[in-house]
Amino acid sequence: MSLLPVPDIAIVVVAAGSGTRLEAGAPKALVGIDAHSILRHALDGVFAARPAQVIVVAPAGHEGDVLAELEAAAGERRELGCVVTGGDTRQQSVAAGLAALWGDVKTVLVHDAARALTPPTQIDAVAAAVTADEGVIPVLPVVDTLKKVADGAVLAAVDRSELAAAQTPQGFPRAALEAAYAAALADGAEYTDDAALFAAAGHRVRHIDGSARAFKITTPADLDRARHLLEASAPTSSVPLSATIGRLGVPRVGIGTDVHAFGGEGVLWLAGLEWPGEQPLSGHSDGDAVAHAIVDALLGAAGLGDIGEHFGTAHPEYAGAHADVFLTRTRELLEDAGFEIGNVSVQLQGNRPRFSPRRAEAEAVLSAVLDAPVSVTATTTDGLGFPGRGEGIAVTAVAMVVPRHRST
Repeated sequence: MSLLPVPDIAIVVVAAGSGTRLEAGAPKALVGIDAHSILRHALDGVFAARPAQVIVVAPAGHEGDVLAELEAAAGERRELGCVVTGGDTRQQSVAAGLAALWGDVKTVLVHDAARALTPPTQIDAVAAAVTADEGVIPVLPVVDTLKKVADGAVLAAVDRSELAAAQTPQGFPRAALEAAYAAALADGAEYTDDAALFAAAGHRVRHIDGSARAFKITTPADLDRARHLLEASAPTSSVPLSATIGRLGVPRVGIGTDVHAFGGEGVLWLAGLEWPGEQPLSGHSDGDAVAHAIVDALLGAAGLGDIGEHFGTAHPEYAGAHADVFLTRTRELLEDAGFEIGNVSVQLQGNRPRFSPRRAEAEAVLSAVLDAPVSVTATTTDGLGFPGRGEGIAVTAVAMVVPRHRST
């Protein structure tokens, strides 16, 4: 007899894609990232989220392989999962998943297996945000300058403030989603994602903040990015400083500090992670004091100025940007100047959020973006000062960079 409560949430994991653009010679979901497949990593995230019925839509002929991945990821939740065969299109595959829903399910999340590194917190946040008559999707702001082009000519600029990049899972009330799919089937209409299909049926779709880790693995470059992120989060052996100096130049050290008050709009972003349910920090970008302190420490070590010079209010393109944007650009600035990042150590002072449960996740994200080890510690101030009073967060970062030897 089952000891698990019957969930009222279901997650349809779409894994039936061919993966032609990945050029791997196998269905995309079954391609390996490291020792595990894209699908296995996606299911690890799904089963780390709150309990839900999990329906994996498999490519025809590969149901057994997909079932093995499901069983390996599910562990004690095995009875919550099942595998169904997908159709010729994504829409047909999702419909096959919907047909397998249990009777108690009220909320349905549709998730692309190709977004293999999606944090469990994002899955939970989408599920929590769905209402009885509204769908929810996670999005990221568009940071690049966009242009409308045709026939090799630039026609006009596009206002990116009205644009966002959609991610998954996308969440919906079950009854309305099933009705929307029935209408689409009757009309013979095909949609690019479930939110578009749901909206076409007259329903409202809201958005919440997405995660940089929830990118879609489509091309070989995307697969390399995923491998790099996973390698950065894996334990690594210690390399003696003498070996680094021998290969590079004499290390240089920089220090950075940043302070932000609580009170911004949206949700809290800190150490490259979204913290659902926490009060956000105010700031020109997303208020991520950890990322900003790291930027100042790296720029200071290399003698390249400070964060205000490169990312301040004179640079509106960084308004609302998250840690990965700031840190990627900072790494590029250092590399252009002939420096390599050695390591970064960060200390966060504040009473919230409770940081220790997500320390490893934060360190993995920051390390992957910088391509260098990042350690983060957190401490309270015993109720003293503005962090102790819960007014904001203070962060100090120390960074080591090493100049590369230049050939003469």
